[in-house]
Amino acid sequence: MAPDIKIDAWLTDMDGVLVREGDAIPGAALFLERLIQKKRKFLVLTNNSIFTPRDLAARLANSGLDVPEDRIWTSAIATAQFLDDQAPDASAFVIGEAGLTTALHEIGYTLTSTAPDFVVLGETRTYSFESITTAIRLVEKGARFIATNPDVTGPSPEGPLPATGSVAALITKATGVSPYFVGKPNPMMFRSAMNKIEVHSEATAMIGDRMDTDVIAGIEAGLETFLVLTGSTQRADIARFPFRPRHVVDSIADIVDHV
Repeated sequence: MAPDIKIDAWLTDMDGVLVREGDAIPGAALFLERLIQKKRKFLVLTNNSIFTPRDLAARLANSGLDVPEDRIWTSAIATAQFLDDQAPDASAFVIGEAGLTTALHEIGYTLTSTAPDFVVLGETRTYSFESITTAIRLVEKGARFIATNPDVTGPSPEGPLPATGSVAALITKATGVSPYFVGKPNPMMFRSAMNKIEVHSEATAMIGDRMDTDVIAGIEAGLETFLVLTGSTQRADIARFPFRPRHVVDSIADIVDHV
């Protein structure tokens, strides 16, 4: 890393950077310990909108990683923050789980299927035909369409599962209306995270495992970008993209000394 670059705050993706299939990636615990030792501001970011920060903190703890729940920033929280800025105290029909419904309740939103201001789509393991049909009809009647993130699949031990982006495409096909996606690769998610911990982009770094979400959003938000090769993007894949991360490292262990 260039010697004149000083990083005071760190944003890091979760899956593929800190954990993989429920197990901590070697070096992740030491990286988090170093952040706390050096009193660096940081947030763990995830497009996962299913779980609350408390749930995710518990899951990370089961992997041996100590991350306070107030250091976790999800696409559900970013979506709620966006809606609170756009239309405070409004109403929404929600397809999603506790991570999303809790975030919307906490900003004072009313969750309803009766003439809502918004249809908000998040990730869930129980997408129902009835809920999707309701969402389509509400969007056709004028409800504004928001989605937590554009990820088309999510991981599971059995293989990929359809995720928010896939269901959003179904609703768009039926209505002709595309959603506004708040989560990565929208740099707004990074900006809202930086607002939370009160840091500026010039002294903030993003660590991710995906070129098409983490790295591109970090570049567009003006952050120092690190790509780790322990997740989705491998070294041979980088050449396919018209942009580059500032740093490419094998794993989070290689970043510890930069904190």
